Amino acid sequence: MSQAIIYVNKNDADSIPKQAININIEDELNKETLLTSIAKAGDFPAYFGHNWDALWDCLIDTKIRYLQLDLADIEKINTEDFNMFKSIIEDAYRDFGQPQLWVIG
Repeated sequence: MSQAIIYVNKNDADSIPKQAININIEDELNKETLLTSIAKAGDFPAYFGHNWDALWDCLIDTKIRYLQLDLADIEKINTEDFNMFKSIIEDAYRDFGQPQLWVIG
C-alpha cells in the first residue's frame, strides 16, 4: 500500500501487519493520551518531550514501520488533536516512507 493512513473495520483487522505497534487508548483520545500511549508503545526515550515536535523526531529516529489504533471503543475523540496526529503521520510517511497508521473504526 502506498498511503500513510489505512482505515479498516473490525472484520478486516486481520489485514493489519502483525508487527504493527498498538497505540492503546482507553476512553478519550486527545493530545496527552496519544503522546503518552505512543511513547509507551514505541518505547520512546525517557527524554521524549510529549509534544508534537518530539513525536515527529521520535517517529523519524525509530524503526517503527506500522502503528495500529483502535477507535471502536473510544468514547471521546478530540478531532483537532487527532487531525494533528494524522498530519504528522502523513508527513513522516511522505518524507521517510514510514510509519503507516492502521485505524480500526
